[in-house]
Amino acid sequence: MSESNEQPMITLNNGVPIPQLGLGVFQTPEGEQTANAVRWALQAGYRHIDTAKIYGNEASVGQGLRESGLKRREVFLTTKLWNEDVRAGRAKQAYEESLDRLGVDMIDLYLIHWPAEGWQQAWEDMQELYLQRRVRAIGVCNFQQHHLEELRSISDVKPAVDQIESSPIFVNQELIDYANGEWRVDVEAWSPLGGTGTHLLEDPRLVSIAAKYSKSPAQVVIRWHLQRGVIVIPKSVHQERIESNFDVFDFQLSDEDMQAVSSMDTGQRVGADPDHFDF
Repeated sequence: MSESNEQPMITLNNGVPIPQLGLGVFQTPEGEQTANAVRWALQAGYRHIDTAKIYGNEASVGQGLRESGLKRREVFLTTKLWNEDVRAGRAKQAYEESLDRLGVDMIDLYLIHWPAEGWQQAWEDMQELYLQRRVRAIGVCNFQQHHLEELRSISDVKPAVDQIESSPIFVNQELIDYANGEWRVDVEAWSPLGGTGTHLLEDPRLVSIAAKYSKSPAQVVIRWHLQRGVIVIPKSVHQERIESNFDVFDFQLSDEDMQAVSSMDTGQRVGADPDHFDF
């Protein structure tokens, strides 16, 4: 990847392009804070917003999108099917409800949020939405290799992405390599900067690498994700941080520094284990 100020795009396995860097809005409350974050991000050049029903802020995401002045087709929009709707067999109804809250008539990427009981039926329902061209792409979150293998055995429609926990302290590279391999499922990283309470961005090793490039530790980590070919969705509600997180297209980490960041892996999750969750 050469130095460029152009945001990279990834072509999903169904031919739909997705901006490789987006804004996540996990834990940002409904209201002006979320609407402002979305508007600031779009003004800064982001063209990819990732939300979910359970975040409780879809209406504010829609507000920020409208206030940006951009046309709907200019922004890649993701939302997710929550576990209670998976278990209740409400995938199609939940999709319509998300459309209403967002104030749009199409979602670019609709994801099963966790492999909750009944996800196989949810996938079948989402597959129908996709084949009816109600949604541009469908995918999953937090699917382990065995979940992906089961999905492959029951469906002819590939998930476009698997959104999983991945950061320098939990690289999750084996799953990424499996997803990216023969089946060509792209990976999105949640908690890409390590998550609240990890202090990843204060790690002296990361601070040292950042100083070399005259960048922040967060910018180095985002760049690390991009150079791994991962779709990355850092969250922030602060305009300066949102803009800084997007200022990552004018430098490239060396192979040595890429390896140094990867070597910070502890193998310990920050979030829930997809094989053992109780929500």
